[in-house]
Amino acid sequence: MVRRSIQSAITVCAVILTFYAGTAAGHENVSPEDDVCVRQVGENMVRLSAYQPQNNLFGQSCEEIPAAGETYLVVDLLDKSMRNMPVGLKIFRGDANEGEAITQVNANYHPDGVISGVSKLEKGLYSVVVTAEGVPPLNYYYQLRVEMTDYETIVRSWIVPIIGMMLLFWLVNDFVQSRRWRS
Repeated sequence: MVRRSIQSAITVCAVILTFYAGTAAGHENVSPEDDVCVRQVGENMVRLSAYQPQNNLFGQSCEEIPAAGETYLVVDLLDKSMRNMPVGLKIFRGDANEGEAITQVNANYHPDGVISGVSKLEKGLYSVVVTAEGVPPLNYYYQLRVEMTDYETIVRSWIVPIIGMMLLFWLVNDFVQSRRWRS
């Protein structure tokens, strides 16, 4: 009985650590297909990075901008074919269809594969549209949340440890109860 309880506890801990370790992954060592900052239309992919050196000198983000203020947006054209077509960038306050355009980088050729723009973002929702003027035109959409709490991410990051602790508590309690009856 004790051996079975210990084996169960070890198995549960191993499963918890396996799932929990995956939630801590950042952008490094992530394939483009798994990167949340990469958008794909057909064979073509772009990646958006946002920087706020006044808040974090080396930090980058994608859809969750930690603070309002001057934000440097960088779009990497991951496919070399996109470097041979005009590509532009627009930032809208709110929805791309209904919002006000606050920043625009006109469509141009980018042989180095990098488009950059600077915008002062206030707290709220923004849409970024990257348009490649190919045939047909390619549109990549990003929804930015500036200085907003994402409760869904918080719940997702805490649910596995909470369930793990509950299971561990249950196993320890089961073990203690079985020892009491033997005494």
